[in-house]
Amino acid sequence: MLRGMRKASSNWVGKTIMAVVMGVLIISFGIWGIADIFRGFGQSTVAKVGHTEISLNEFRQIYTDRLQQIGRQFGRPLTPEQARAFGLDRQVLQQTIAEAALDENARRLGLGQSDEQIRQLIMNDPNFNGVDGKFDANRFQSLIRNFGYTEQRYVAEQRKVALRRQITGTIGAGLEPPKAMLDVATRFQNEQRAIEFVRLDTAQAGTIEAPSPEALAAYFEDHKVQFRAPEYRKIVFAVISPEEIAKWSDVSDDDAKKLFEQRKDQLSTPEKRHIYQIVFPNAADAQAARERLAGGLSFEDLGKERGLNATDVDLGLVAKSALESAVGDAAFALAAGEISQPIQGRLGVSIVKVDKIEPGVEADYAKFAGDVKRQIATERARVKVGELRDKMEDERGAGTSVADAAQKLGLTAVTIDAVDRSGRAPNGQTVANIPQGLDVVSQAFNSDVGVDNDPISFKGGYVWYDVVAITPSRDRNLDEVRDQVEARWRQDQIATKLKAKATEMVQKLEQGGRLADEAAAINAKVETASGFKRDDTPASVPANIVAAAFRTAKDGVGQAPVTGGGEVIVYRVTDIVDPAADTASDAVKKLKDSTDRSLTDEQVASYVNKLEADIGTTINQAAFAQVTGANQ
Repeated sequence: MLRGMRKASSNWVGKTIMAVVMGVLIISFGIWGIADIFRGFGQSTVAKVGHTEISLNEFRQIYTDRLQQIGRQFGRPLTPEQARAFGLDRQVLQQTIAEAALDENARRLGLGQSDEQIRQLIMNDPNFNGVDGKFDANRFQSLIRNFGYTEQRYVAEQRKVALRRQITGTIGAGLEPPKAMLDVATRFQNEQRAIEFVRLDTAQAGTIEAPSPEALAAYFEDHKVQFRAPEYRKIVFAVISPEEIAKWSDVSDDDAKKLFEQRKDQLSTPEKRHIYQIVFPNAADAQAARERLAGGLSFEDLGKERGLNATDVDLGLVAKSALESAVGDAAFALAAGEISQPIQGRLGVSIVKVDKIEPGVEADYAKFAGDVKRQIATERARVKVGELRDKMEDERGAGTSVADAAQKLGLTAVTIDAVDRSGRAPNGQTVANIPQGLDVVSQAFNSDVGVDNDPISFKGGYVWYDVVAITPSRDRNLDEVRDQVEARWRQDQIATKLKAKATEMVQKLEQGGRLADEAAAINAKVETASGFKRDDTPASVPANIVAAAFRTAKDGVGQAPVTGGGEVIVYRVTDIVDPAADTASDAVKKLKDSTDRSLTDEQVASYVNKLEADIGTTINQAAFAQVTGANQ
């Protein structure tokens, strides 16, 4: 609809009509009392912190970006229901409000960052370095596009982040955890336990007779919601990305060889030499030392005389580029085993010795041809992406479906006949023809049939999609899922019997029985695990048993089911060890660093909470629910 309005208003007739339409809308807003969108807290605002408003579109962008980031980490899209179940909707809202409070405070304090400071901040980010270790503008543009940022938006976001760090860095500076806190935390972290345990599985559950038709029907009625058919959607999407377009881009050998020659030095393996070096304050000391080295004194012994250890003298196998210019020129002019004359450098006068020479390997075009061609194809494809994007937008603006527009532009449209919110087809299998990291399913479930959807940013390109049809969720009948129902009934029967058997064993053990005797009575074996800590994963011991053991006193017993319900473990804690902590150990140092960060985070959180209360924070729950899908 918006594309249609834009196209309609592109000439003088359209502009006149649109002016009249917008005038009528503004008058109607005044008549019907919708002018709060101009006066203050409106329907298009998710939250307001002081004078800073978090717009509905801004929060939708932030929330969508966060879900896509998590989806890429999981390797599959995260549905709105899953996000709400994990509490991600509230977390993102709280974080966005906290950032808005810090932004508001930065404005009140008059803090600022110059354009040059932000430029240096971005250029010093190692994520944007190219193969030469320096800032690569093309890599910068590619990476921020992959995460859905324009350059302008990314720079603006980094400016805000820098100002927030000024505030939080000051608030959290100088915090030091008390020694008593570190002692308690160290003991908690290093405490060790030992257990003996017995596994009860289907062998101990006994025979499970098949359920009667009446019992199965009753079980199905009680658990019908677990077997309900989810809502399915038919979607069509088309991908325009450098990676996709590059697949069918032809690159000639001539073009590839030109780029190869330009980057040959980067692709080649440089000569390396095993070098020993000692730096002296002046040329006289260096010359005297060289004469002693020529007489048979080793670099190692000379280094010891000067208070240097082996790593100070032995530079190892290095390339010329790793050395100071004058030292590198001299060292790479020596033969193996030779000692240099004194070399004047920036930090003093050096003497070097070459121990071993590892020749460099010049890059061969035949070896790198494929990589170079792919790189050229990808660069060309980036230009093509922009052209195709504009053409696709024109087609979509004219009302053309994604499938028809893709066909017209020579693209491949992918059709998924039925997919649920979790990305699975009706057969329960994950839909295979969705590119990894593409969050088109959750986007489709936030849309509807006939909606003109905005494209999704993906791998430096775009994805357009249509929701073609919706199959509503429904209750299945028993005949459709009989095998699944019987399998679930059987699992529940086994879990119930094992639970009863384990409870009986625990009662006998609490009355003085031996685990070995109880295990022999049910034809099971006793296993042991010892010396494990809270965060350890000892072999054959599930994580929930480790956690349960640390909740149990010495000689205490307990039981816990293993994930899936087909197994229950009965255990006894046989030993508890509280080892003395070595305050100089790396583990304690890491714990101190972790505690420092926790204290800083708490301090900053308290400060931000106070800011939000003092400045004043209001949340529009209806707009929040609209973005996160809670009102669907």
